[in-house]
Amino acid sequence: MFQRKKEESAIVLDFLKNGYASDRKPIHLKTSIAQALGTTQFTLLELVPKKGIFLQPQEEVYIGQDKREKIHHINGKLDFEKLSSTARAELESTITIIVKKEEKRFIDFFNNANPINTRIHTFELLPGVGKKHMKEIVEKREDEPFKSFEDIKSRVKLMPDPEKVVVKRIMQELEGTEKHFLFVPPPRQERDRY
Repeated sequence: MFQRKKEESAIVLDFLKNGYASDRKPIHLKTSIAQALGTTQFTLLELVPKKGIFLQPQEEVYIGQDKREKIHHINGKLDFEKLSSTARAELESTITIIVKKEEKRFIDFFNNANPINTRIHTFELLPGVGKKHMKEIVEKREDEPFKSFEDIKSRVKLMPDPEKVVVKRIMQELEGTEKHFLFVPPPRQERDRY
């Protein structure tokens, strides 16, 4: 389940050289804005790059406490509704990049997830995973822990692609359509200043 950690790096979803079009400030007072996705908690963030820095979608930038090369400061967390159309278009592929890179973390989830209560298991919150899949995942991991997404696919019959299932779940959590949060900070914590 979700554990709170500070983001150390983020992947740029969109770079708005002149800030938001809705910003009424004169052009010379506007700052560039990057909409980005944190690589640890999938936190949507609004970043202000240093003067003269131009960022590209899919570019990874350091946002931790040490000296930042490209980012001046973090404005804060961003609501899904405030994402630009470019940022929304980049979101799913960016999540996929992170999930592939952090495969072990998600395999640990499949190896360790528990029931939420007596009626529902955490696995049943994953898109396309029902009671039959859930029972089979639990049985197979008891025989031997899963080693990769491929291992899950080969051992759990008719299981939807586990990597795509995780990506879809993260998208749903970011969109705010879920009651339980497995991979993204819950909304009340999202409202905190970053």
